[in-house]
Amino acid sequence: MHLTSAYQTVSFMKIIDSIAQQAASIVSIRRQIHANPELCFEEVQTADLVEAKLTEWGIPFHRGLGKTGIVGIVKNGNSDRAIGLRADMDALPMQEFNTFAHASKNAGKMHACGHDGHTAMLLAAAQHFAKHRNFDGTVYLIFQPAEEGGGGAREMIKEGLFEKFPMQAVYGMHNWPGMAAGQFAVSPGPVMASSNEFKIVIKGKGGHAALPHDGVDPVLAACQMVQAFQTIISRNKKPIEAGVISVTMIHAGEATNVIPDSVELQGTVRTFTVELIDLIETRMREIAEHTSAAFNATCDFEFDRNYPPTINSATEANFAAEVMRGIVGTDNVKAQEPTMGAEDFSYMLQAKPGAYCFIANGDGDHRAIGHGGGPCMLHNPSYDFNDNLIPLGATYWVKLVESALPAA
Repeated sequence: MHLTSAYQTVSFMKIIDSIAQQAASIVSIRRQIHANPELCFEEVQTADLVEAKLTEWGIPFHRGLGKTGIVGIVKNGNSDRAIGLRADMDALPMQEFNTFAHASKNAGKMHACGHDGHTAMLLAAAQHFAKHRNFDGTVYLIFQPAEEGGGGAREMIKEGLFEKFPMQAVYGMHNWPGMAAGQFAVSPGPVMASSNEFKIVIKGKGGHAALPHDGVDPVLAACQMVQAFQTIISRNKKPIEAGVISVTMIHAGEATNVIPDSVELQGTVRTFTVELIDLIETRMREIAEHTSAAFNATCDFEFDRNYPPTINSATEANFAAEVMRGIVGTDNVKAQEPTMGAEDFSYMLQAKPGAYCFIANGDGDHRAIGHGGGPCMLHNPSYDFNDNLIPLGATYWVKLVESALPAA
């Protein structure tokens, strides 16, 4: 199998030889996972493959946390210190446009976020640890299910992840399209947003559109409400804080001459702090209830908090950056620009110190013949993980462990 990438010829990278030599075999595993995508909490075949490889390499494991999660256990020396390395395994419910040989075989399911590659990078590190354990302590290899909406990290924690496998810190990594391959990005503080959803049903009194005075029009209340929500962003939160309120669905009416009985609004809220979530939820509820009352309507207000913000602890983020600089050089370790996307690794960072970094996926030139015509961006049907990241990502995992758990 031929790997094509500009960074293979770049001399500044310090890829571990044993990892580079095994890269083709791990690429085959990655493509096997890509061709057989499984949705959240259904990652049985993927977990079977992970189990088979850990068994082949003599690494003990625990299976079943979060239903389909699997944790590999690599010990060396006498230290009681431990760290966790996490990779997500699930795919997305979408149809793939790529037609190359490893395209999805499962209709309506696709690895469009690179979790196949995340799993492969962690497996590559596991394969290295099977023969080379230049550290003192324990490494927990966390293969997590259900990142895409299922909260697999939360479920693993609920079922005792950190009690069964005590560790001082936990680290995650995600591929990031648009950055030049060979680069990393990590920073302290918030790096991904919280994800929250709302649903508001405004109840009026339907009637003939030619006789609006006989009814209570919920559409007017809804229009006022949608605009008023933006005053929370412009007038209630601090200007230096980042927050987004997006009303993305408005459902009302069935005929042009009928004022509907009700209007349903739905949408999303994103913030980088829990405090701002609290503020936005409170103000949205107040605006919804009082605006409805002003139009003689009533409303039902629902606000569901999904993933919390992903916040890197300063010590671990700075430590990770230092490890990266030793692999790719200072100029190729970038500040991590926060994104309004959400990630359930946030639950792990609420429970333990740690850092969540980006590894650059390039601009799509790596894709095989037969890729879709769209951009190589996350959640795009033409996306594919850059296989040339596998040795680099695995090298980072190994060097992180060796630096965090130095051999005696």
